Amino acid sequence: MSTLDTTTLLTQLRTVLDLTNTEIQVADTRIAQARTEAVRRELSENADNGRARAEAVEAAIRELGGVPELIGPLLGRAAAAVKTMVEQAQPFDEALLGDLTLEHQLLDRARYIKALATTAQQPEIVALANRLITAHSATVDWLTTVLAEDALGGPAALRRTPLQAATGVAVKLVNVPVAWSARGLDRALDTVRATPPALGELLARGAHAGDVAAKTLTASRDAALETAEQVTRREGADTAADALHSVRTATGVLEPEELPIGDYDDLNVTQAVAAVKELTEPADVRAIVAYEEAHKNRHGVVSAAQTRLAAIAQEVAGLN
Repeated sequence: MSTLDTTTLLTQLRTVLDLTNTEIQVADTRIAQARTEAVRRELSENADNGRARAEAVEAAIRELGGVPELIGPLLGRAAAAVKTMVEQAQPFDEALLGDLTLEHQLLDRARYIKALATTAQQPEIVALANRLITAHSATVDWLTTVLAEDALGGPAALRRTPLQAATGVAVKLVNVPVAWSARGLDRALDTVRATPPALGELLARGAHAGDVAAKTLTASRDAALETAEQVTRREGADTAADALHSVRTATGVLEPEELPIGDYDDLNVTQAVAAVKELTEPADVRAIVAYEEAHKNRHGVVSAAQTRLAAIAQEVAGLN
């Protein structure tokens, strides 16, 4: 094996080690955003697997006569810390795209390392490269699925941080203006005059659906929202009515008869899981998750719904 081959291979292995240390820290920070316990365990395992891969890469560097840079893990943690802070001012999808970029870089470098090791006749490093390729391919698919889940309206495997949620609403307000029917809005306001002023103010400022979606709606206002939706729809203001319905769906305050699964409140966990598996529309899955989390909050049902949405998202993203 020539000195040039060794130098190139060592350079790539050290770069992968630095990126892996960043990946580990990112996985650790994502654990707090896990929607379900199953996702939390998966992210914890990913972080542990990343540490094992980092150790294997370090061993390969030593086998080639190199010395892993001691500063690498520190730089990885620092890079991840900076990345996390920056992401707080980004929409959720941009943060995930950043994660996906990192994984693609790791995957591409692993493939390059395999080619270099094959040329240099280093079977152990070829085996390591294959291990890295398998791991990063799976992570790329997982992140692509989470992005597709988010594009379908969620619920994604990862929750937005509060700042990411606010940023996402702001982006929608700028890019997707929704004109409300003046007549329908007047009727809706007349309907909810007896409710706390905050709701009336929200609806009065409702030139955009996001104005309502961005606010926390308490149980005392649920009936007013339902009535406002009915009034605006009756007046032909379907856009406004749809926006109100989306708010009610997202906050889990739909009436049982509005759910896509009949007699849902009467179903036990096994029956609810079986019914969820039959859903084919992301919006229906989303409605069930929001309702379940707002009421019984049965983790088995929420996990089943998340798995069902992931399957739909994978099909949409062409991963099946």
